[in-house]
Amino acid sequence: MTYSDIDETVAAELGRLRESIDNIDAAVVHMLAERFKCTQQVGRLKAAHDLPPADPAREARQIARLRRLAENARLDPAFAEKLLNFIIAEVIRHHETIAGHPEPQGGPDRP
Repeated sequence: MTYSDIDETVAAELGRLRESIDNIDAAVVHMLAERFKCTQQVGRLKAAHDLPPADPAREARQIARLRRLAENARLDPAFAEKLLNFIIAEVIRHHETIAGHPEPQGGPDRP
């Protein structure tokens, strides 16, 4: 069976669900952009005060916190941890870049 062969009611429901997924994906992208704006500010603050780009204790607390949130939301905690680890790695990369080339306070925000 192909998608062109499905019942109109099924096709309409599939379209409605996919539209919701598209909206959620857009919201996730916007939330990540906001998160990275904040972490850029953290990176500049760390660079200005010669703090290391990574904070393993904070990262461990955040991972534990996110795993609990995932469990409560009935989302696989291992998936949530993988996602956060990916985000943390990107944040640390940004912080290392900022530490090598710190911007003056009040500089442009770049995700």
